[in-house]
Amino acid sequence: MDARLQRRVQRQGWDLAAPAYELLWQAQLSIAQHELLWQAALRPGERVLDVACGTGLVSFAAARAVGPAGGVVGVDLSGRMVEAARQRGEGTALTNVRFERMGAEQLALDDAGFDVVLCALGLMYMPDPAEAMREMRRVLRPGGRVVAAVWGERRRCGWAALFPIVDAEVVSDVCPLFFQLGEGDALASLVSSAGFEAVASHRIAATLSYADEAEACDAAFAGGPAALAWSRFDDAVRDRVRRNYVESIAGWRHGAGFRMPGEFVIVVGQAASVP
Repeated sequence: MDARLQRRVQRQGWDLAAPAYELLWQAQLSIAQHELLWQAALRPGERVLDVACGTGLVSFAAARAVGPAGGVVGVDLSGRMVEAARQRGEGTALTNVRFERMGAEQLALDDAGFDVVLCALGLMYMPDPAEAMREMRRVLRPGGRVVAAVWGERRRCGWAALFPIVDAEVVSDVCPLFFQLGEGDALASLVSSAGFEAVASHRIAATLSYADEAEACDAAFAGGPAALAWSRFDDAVRDRVRRNYVESIAGWRHGAGFRMPGEFVIVVGQAASVP
């Protein structure tokens, strides 16, 4: 897929997914987000950039960790995600966090302006994750840290059939590179190639729980990466896609709902002390 088209598809898709995102995914992603923050070991006074921040779930936790002497900037390609994060921030007492609409592969930020860069489950959607990682390196001070998380191997993610089911109904793949960074040491290699040192990789298993078929399908189609394609399907296609997806996850039924396996990969790297 052409890179500009992929970015446009992702922006429009996440704009559509924004209203339902936290309701459908906050609990499912919490284990990965908590582990990413633990690996980051944020300290009071640090300056943090949260790339692909979504509605700010990681950004707000980071802001609490660095305290009023520190600061957090959250950036996302989706304007509606950024707006949702800003609105969420109005309900908190935090004054050290702000949000901007910005693509990860071309950060409109100064060199060496941050102590830590976080990217929780965003790299899989980018047409050029290597360029995004180089940009993260550029905005880090010498000795700064990057912590990135992606979904793990396809075979360890029970909902993975979502993509071929949706792709069968559209002209181009919804997310062609989604699981590539979760294979083997792919993410660690990406981080190393961007100039980071002391790179360490961690895999964690998760269980994604859904109360019923409707909730599982809403998460897959309305609140996630397939939201744009879903918005364009007519009723007949939606019925077929839902039926096929429910059949694909039938092995993880648990009562009326589902308990599906998932996996995340989290990589930590350090910018060289001397640039």
